[in-house]
Amino acid sequence: MRAVVQRVTRARVLVADEVVGEIGAGLCVLVGVAHDDDEGAAAKLADKIVGLRIMADDAGVMNLSAGETGGAVLVISQFTLYGDTRKGRRPSYLDAARPEHAEPLVERLVDEIRSRGTVVATGRFGAHMSVELVNDGPVTLLLEV
Repeated sequence: MRAVVQRVTRARVLVADEVVGEIGAGLCVLVGVAHDDDEGAAAKLADKIVGLRIMADDAGVMNLSAGETGGAVLVISQFTLYGDTRKGRRPSYLDAARPEHAEPLVERLVDEIRSRGTVVATGRFGAHMSVELVNDGPVTLLLEV
């Protein structure tokens, strides 16, 4: 699994002008699933997301995790994270898992994050979504498990 994690002051995802997921301060996580990913990968990624020490402490140092600060997480499925652009100008998505494999793992990731006591909002799997966010810092990281 692969995730782009952005520290945000707020974020939301819309489908056809309807807000389907929204958070205040926390993490906006775009997540992609590969063919060989499994429930173990979802659990490992959840640990990394909740424990990632990129939230500011009282001194303004990135020393705390979203789990420690009570920050929420907005999880949005994004198969294009597995786009391969090494050849030509049209990305190949052969490395991205099919929806029937990816959707349950994205749902498992959300469940795993929630089980760690973190508030989670989501996008809508397979929908055309508009994502609005205010990147705080900016802080953006790529995670792979």
